[in-house]
Amino acid sequence: MKPLEPPDSHHLSAAIGWLGLGNVAEAGVELEKIAPPFQSHPDVLAVQFDIHAAAGKWDAAAEIAGTLTRLEPEEPGTWVSLAYATRRKTGGGIPQARAILIQAQRTFPKEQIIAYNLACYDCQLGDLDAAKAWLDKACKLGDVQRIKHMALQDPDLEPLWPNIRKA
Repeated sequence: MKPLEPPDSHHLSAAIGWLGLGNVAEAGVELEKIAPPFQSHPDVLAVQFDIHAAAGKWDAAAEIAGTLTRLEPEEPGTWVSLAYATRRKTGGGIPQARAILIQAQRTFPKEQIIAYNLACYDCQLGDLDAAKAWLDKACKLGDVQRIKHMALQDPDLEPLWPNIRKA
């Protein structure tokens, strides 16, 4: 899809800026200024997802992420966003989020963030062996020190912290 042009691109940039400042309301106001034909542009939808996620509106975030996976199925980040929102939405949960990422992992076997998130989900589901295997895979696919540092900050992976510190 072709990039947004001014003035819509300016409104999108302003929305991103407001989000960076933690002002979800102003970010939403800027997005509303984008012309109606471009409201469904993937870049606009991605910022709408971020606005809903920042506001804790997980049902809306999951709906937008689902739309993004249909518009841009080749973008692994859309699948991670869908899983993240699905974990938190009404009627969602970790098993549903994990199922989304298992499917995505088959399509994107070299994406470290997918393996990392699967480690988080399996850890939270109590399957520590599977969680360790996914975390090991994420480390092999990416910067091992950065991933270990991130894992040691992530409460989802707390049951693995002793093993991570030893490795």
